[in-house]
Amino acid sequence: MSNETDGSIQLEYEIDDRPPWPKSILLGLQHVAVMIVPATAVAFVVAGGVGLDAADTAYIVQMVLLFSGLATVVQAYTVGPVGARLPIVMGSSFTFVGAAITIGVDYGMAAVFGAILVTGFTVEGLIGWQFKRIKPFFPPLVTGLVVVIIGLYLIPVGMDYAAGGAAAEEAGEFGALHHIGLAALVLAIAVGLNMFTAGVTRLLSILAAIGVGYAVAVVAGLVDFSPVGDAAWVAVPSPTRFGFEFEPVAIVVFAFLFLVSAMETVGDMSGVTAAEGRNPTDKEFRGGLFNDGILSSLGSIFSAFPITSFSQNVGIVNFTGVMSRHVVGISGVILAVLGLSPKVGAVVTTIPSAVFGGAVLLMVGMVAASGVRLIVLHTELDRRNMVIVAVSLGLGLGVATTPEALSGLPNAAETFFGEPVIMTALSALLLNTFVPGEQSPLFDAVSSSPAPETDAAAGPSDD
Repeated sequence: MSNETDGSIQLEYEIDDRPPWPKSILLGLQHVAVMIVPATAVAFVVAGGVGLDAADTAYIVQMVLLFSGLATVVQAYTVGPVGARLPIVMGSSFTFVGAAITIGVDYGMAAVFGAILVTGFTVEGLIGWQFKRIKPFFPPLVTGLVVVIIGLYLIPVGMDYAAGGAAAEEAGEFGALHHIGLAALVLAIAVGLNMFTAGVTRLLSILAAIGVGYAVAVVAGLVDFSPVGDAAWVAVPSPTRFGFEFEPVAIVVFAFLFLVSAMETVGDMSGVTAAEGRNPTDKEFRGGLFNDGILSSLGSIFSAFPITSFSQNVGIVNFTGVMSRHVVGISGVILAVLGLSPKVGAVVTTIPSAVFGGAVLLMVGMVAASGVRLIVLHTELDRRNMVIVAVSLGLGLGVATTPEALSGLPNAAETFFGEPVIMTALSALLLNTFVPGEQSPLFDAVSSSPAPETDAAAGPSDD
């Protein structure tokens, strides 16, 4: 079951392998455990920012879980041309949070869901449909940099969770010793089990670490079980709960953000297939982008926020060596069940943020590392490519760490260029396209063609 192709990592289970059912369920739960809090946090943050009541907030949380599950299953197994047949867990992204709050306050939630309905399929569907034509513009240097920046700019999110998250900040306990201690415990157990054990304990190292951290939190009295008693057993989806409005400003903003989502998905898909030492195929790219756009538009009918690939779970694939899409399919089923049962979902959301913080820090670091490997395996780091890496990461991390630097721009431009993935991807895309080199779509055909055997044909070195 191991895989030792050039540039790949050692895989315990390859993409079409089916681990035994008990192990598959536990591995699926591990994926759910890592992404469920960040995914549902999007709904909580937007609902709080817009001022929705408890009933509407709970409903949106459940719909995010339901459509995350459905999109994950489609990604693993496909429905017609939709889906990539890759082990990619889907969930609601923080990319859309700021815009959803602003538009929700200014125009109402009907405008938010109307914009998602229009732009989800239109933007990502078009990109997926024409991806074969634009693929030369996204060589390993560009996609690798997107993977790296996704991992790097999520590190502060992991640290925020490790310090206790928003609840701890409101209580004046942000960064308290017991939060940092829980995160450190989870991180230490996950790394220790992965590096110094074998078999099932290594494969389930993250889930085991979260389980131990949760148990310690319960004993220490840091877990509030009251949401479990208050939650209903079943939630029935209610289409057009908030209605639809089609505001031009909202549609333009969400179109930009779906472009970001497409770039993230391209990067995440590249991060997953990097475990096999390769880039995704045209069919995989197209199906994955179709899945993002179509399921996001469909989810908006039931008041779910946009669904996209989850970078933390790309890290799990690389960290554990379990690339089985059937394991991820089980994760999708679990998420869908949680989406129909608020009672079960409430149990999961009682896990303290600090416990997830230790796991998220590890996962986003692995995402960045997988992007580095993708670049190193397929790109010669000569002077040209080093400059592209330096500029792209410099600008991406610059707007991530100092977003106020763009405050003088018009609002739409600030929203667009304030996204670290956009800044990194656009910088890498433009430089790689217009600077001569092997991976440039404008110059690679010339550089790769046989040169005449004359001294005059020899061009200057890139070194």
